[in-house]
Amino acid sequence: MTTKGTYGDPELFVKLTNFRMPFGKHSTALIIDLPLAYLNWFSKKGFPSGELGQLMRIVHDIKSGDMEHLLDRIRKQTPSADPGFVGND
Repeated sequence: MTTKGTYGDPELFVKLTNFRMPFGKHSTALIIDLPLAYLNWFSKKGFPSGELGQLMRIVHDIKSGDMEHLLDRIRKQTPSADPGFVGND
């Protein structure tokens, strides 16, 4: 059984710690650092399409489900959570 593309996919968690918001009020913020209120707004209005929307939806699920401790763990384990790193390709 593979975990690729699911919440258990280790590559997905690396993307969450590297991907930055490309536009808007929080442009350049890491996706995992977006405020829940901002993610709630997108949840009501619609997340962007593609990978950005998928990652934002996952972070929204984590934060609204009171599981933010998962993000704290991956922040500590991923050196690229450095504010100067831009992981968007």
